[in-house]
This record gives sequence, structure tokens and C-alpha cells, in this order.
Amino acid sequence: MRALVVQNVGLEGPGSLQPAMLDAGWELTVRVMDSPGTALPANMAGYRALIVLGGPMNVYEEDAYPYLRQVDELIRDAAGRRIPVLGVCLGAQLIARALGAPVTRNPVKEIGWYPLQLTAEGAASPLFAGLPAEFYVFQWHGDTFTLPAGAKLLATGRQCVNQAFSWDGRVFALQFHLEVTPQIIESWTEAYAGELAAFGGREAPAKLLAETAARAAEYGRVAGRFMRNWLHLLRR
Repeated sequence: MRALVVQNVGLEGPGSLQPAMLDAGWELTVRVMDSPGTALPANMAGYRALIVLGGPMNVYEEDAYPYLRQVDELIRDAAGRRIPVLGVCLGAQLIARALGAPVTRNPVKEIGWYPLQLTAEGAASPLFAGLPAEFYVFQWHGDTFTLPAGAKLLATGRQCVNQAFSWDGRVFALQFHLEVTPQIIESWTEAYAGELAAFGGREAPAKLLAETAARAAEYGRVAGRFMRNWLHLLRR
């Protein structure tokens, strides 16, 4: 069982998705798009899942990142073949656009920990089975997506309404991160320190790391259940 993972930048990898899927017998083909010479396959033939991760670029920056057009094609190809697709943050926005929905600036940026509410559709979705109606997730984004035609809104937030959707029962888009680990968050805090300080002030990095430590146990339970749900969906 092979899964294609589109990793937009080296700093934003598959996180806890990788060991969970490897332990379940999956082979991951990870294409790190900011590594010289990296190319994407022409289509999803030979793969049984597609994962598109986050990144600091925007979906409408195709001139600077031409491969984004090819990611669109891979998403549509996977959907047409009824191959499961999971998009995270930028990946979710790319899914929305590939399915014909606009991606625009959110009224505010979200950086840090935010409460997420499942909709009735979300509570019934196998992707969120066993999770509470509200839980905290990690966010780092400035854009948001509109729902594609036929999509089901699975989760919502107070400052960014559209947080997760499913399409055709096999395509899932998450604006938030459930793959990150505390170590990944620490690395982002360092690498994106300027953006974080502009967002929350000089004390923002220390506050973010402190809140991450305080939420680590609860988040670990939520992320762990999510991973089990995702693997169950793949087995189906």
C-alpha cells in the first residue's frame, strides 16, 4: 500500500502521520517540493492515498510555485479514482480550489491553539469518531476556503468558520493541524519567529510554547484518536 505525500517545504513534514501509517503497513512516498530536483508523478496510478501538507505559500501563488497546478491535478485525479485524500492547512485549501471553491484571506490570522467545534455532520463522520464535540487544535494560517459544491462541513471555529470538510466520503480537508508534535511546533516557532512576533508581540513565542506544553497531553489523545480514525478509513 503506497501513499503519496506532497510536502511543500522541508520544515512542514508529515509529523505523527508518518509513524502511524508506517506502523500500519503503508509505504510513504514523500516529495519535498523545496528540495532541488523534486518532481511529482503525472497521476495517482499505483498509489492508494494522497496526503497534501501545509506550507507558507498561498494557493494563488502558482507563478512562484508552478508545481501547485500539478497538485491540483493530482487531487482531482485521486478524487476521480476514489482514492482517499487528506489535506492539511495549505493542503486543505488546495483541495478546495481543486474542487472548484474559492480560497481567500480569512478576516484574521490564526496562530496558536484554538477551540474547534464539530458540526452534526462532523460528529457523524468516521474521521472524528470518538472525539468530543469541542476540542483544541493547532492553527497557523491566514487564508480560508469556501466549501466546494457537494461538500459537508465537518468542523467550524469562532474566527474561521470553515475548518474541515469532506467530499464524496473519501476526500477530507482540515484547515488545522493534527499531525504536528510539540517538537514541530517548537521548530516553527523558531523558523517563523518574525511572523509570530508580528502576530502576537515579543512574548508570543514563549506564550505559544508554554500553552503547547500545557495542552500536550490532551492534544496527544485527540491526535492519536484522529490517526486511528484515518487509518480505519484507509482500510475501508
